[in-house]
This record gives sequence, structure tokens and C-alpha cells, in this order.
Amino acid sequence: MENLEEDLTCSVCYSLFSDPRVLPCSHTFCRTCLDNLLQASTNHSIWRPLRLPIKCPNCRGVVELPPAGVDALPANVSLRAIVDKYRKDGEPRPPSCQEHHRQPLNMFCIQDRQLICGLCLTVGQHQGHPIDDLQAAFVREKRTPALLLARLSEQRWAQVCELAEQLEEDRARCEALVRQDREEVDQFFLSLEEVLARKKRACLEALDGAAAEVSRAYDPLIHRVKELQEEQLDLVSLGSSLEDEDSPLVFLEKVHSFRERVERFLDTPLPSAIDLAVTPRTAKWLSASWNVSSSFGLSVSRGHAPRRLSFCWAKPLRPYDGRRHLLHPHAKQKHTPVVPPDVVLPSLRG
Repeated sequence: MENLEEDLTCSVCYSLFSDPRVLPCSHTFCRTCLDNLLQASTNHSIWRPLRLPIKCPNCRGVVELPPAGVDALPANVSLRAIVDKYRKDGEPRPPSCQEHHRQPLNMFCIQDRQLICGLCLTVGQHQGHPIDDLQAAFVREKRTPALLLARLSEQRWAQVCELAEQLEEDRARCEALVRQDREEVDQFFLSLEEVLARKKRACLEALDGAAAEVSRAYDPLIHRVKELQEEQLDLVSLGSSLEDEDSPLVFLEKVHSFRERVERFLDTPLPSAIDLAVTPRTAKWLSASWNVSSSFGLSVSRGHAPRRLSFCWAKPLRPYDGRRHLLHPHAKQKHTPVVPPDVVLPSLRG
């Protein structure tokens, strides 16, 4: 429709053609627009008598009009008919029946108080209903708005306003409660984070103490065993060199010293190995004491921290008795350690 309207628009006034006339150059314009263009033209002196020149707004060519002027131009009858039809189709149409296509609503059903068409009365849902013409129904129903407005009393309006205020107050109250609960949740979990951080620090401090106790228990033993390993490696190297010694004097002089060192080394008791266990284990204790559920709130069972974390022996150990033999550095030594005194970690308190 927009493209059609553009084709039906005069290029001078940009409106729908009104009494369209055709110039000799075959371009069409409104009669009034051509009159205005002819009056604006001032170049008449050099033109032939009884001929009126005009410049076409589209092609810019100068054409001659008959002596009678614009009225003598032929009318574009086809274009005028198209414009008239376009205008008629563009006008608002009276409402039509939704059930019966393009049927005008020209009657009023008194029983259902609805506009109906002729098919609604004869074959539709309103068969046998009392009807009235539109003018009579209009006069009768004209008083209806006043009657309905009378029912909308001030008391009803006051009730509606009061209800609206009450609803607004209730909503504000509920929103305030929600904001308060939100703040309490934030504060609760902030406090809970502080508690958890404090508990975490306490647990880690206890574990740091446990690590220190482990170092104090094992480091001297490991250091002593390394010394024994180095001494044994030195003796093995010395014994190998004596086996390759060819000088009787040198061999006899060194073999006695080697024998004494070996005897001292074998008589030196080995450090006792220890078998320690840390109790309680943190994974089991945390699961039992700090259970976190997945319900609406974070439900934390705040259990008390254990009074102490201690080392204990996994099984009874017996002291070694008997002599040990000089072994190769890679050989495995069999011995049973002596149980050292119990080691107790510092206690954890919440």
C-alpha cells in the first residue's frame, strides 16, 4: 500500500493527485499545481503568441500549453479513478461481524445486548432473539452510562482506596522483613566464617605442633642412621682396599685397625625405630564434629574440638637382643625398636 500511495502522489505538492492533467511530455500533475507553475513562469516575451510555455518539473523540458491554458490539457481519467478508489478503501469501514465475514453489524440483540448482523439473526446464535434497530437501541442505551456511574459511589471508591493503601503497607512490611532476614543471614554467615577461620587456625596450629613433634622424634634417629650408613660405607671401602693390598707390612699394619673399627661398629646399638600414629584423624573428626547439611540454611553442628591430638603406638614393640652383622649398604637390616616415651600434642580448644 505504501508503494501504491507513492505512485499516486503528485511530485509537486506531494499529495494524492487532485484532478490529474497530462502534459505533452506525458507527465501527470494536479491541475492546481500546473496553474501555480504557469503563473510563476515569467519568460513569455520570446515565446510565440497565443502559446503558453511551462517547464515540466520531472523532465525539465519546456512544453507548450494551448491558449486555454491548463484547462485544455487532457485529464488522466484512469489515474483519477484509481485515486478515488484508493481514498475510498482507505476510509475506516464500519465494524463487521466476526463470525460472518464482511457482514455489517446493523442490528442490536436486546436479549444479549450485542451488535449482530443479518446472518446472526437468521442462521446464527441469535435466532429468535428480540432485536432493535441501531438508532432505537442507541437512544435506549444512552442512559446506561449514567446509571452505571451512579453505582460507582464514593463509598465504593473509598473502599478501593483503603484496600490499595492496606496492600501497599503490607507489601512494605513484608519487604522490610525480607531485608531484615537478609541482613541477619549476612551477619550469621559472617560470624560463621569467623568461627570457621578460628577453628581452622586452631586445627592447623595443632597439626603444626604435631609436625614439630614428628620432626623431633624422627630427625635424630634418621641423622644417626645416616651416620651409621656413612661409617659402614667407609669400612666396606677400607676392607676392599685391604683385600687388594700386596705389601705384608702395610696389610698387617692396617688390618688390625680395620678389625677394631668393625668390632666397634658392630657393638654400637642401632637406633630404635618408632611406629607412631596420629589420633584422631582429621577427616573423620571433621565429618563427625562439623557436619554441613544441604538444606535451606547452613546447619552446622558445632562440635567441641578434641582435648588433645596424640601420637600412639600402632602395635607393641620389643627391644632387640643379640649381635648384628656387618651388611652390604643395600642389604636389609632386621631389628626390633625399643618403644620411646609417649608424645602428646598440644590440645585444641574452640
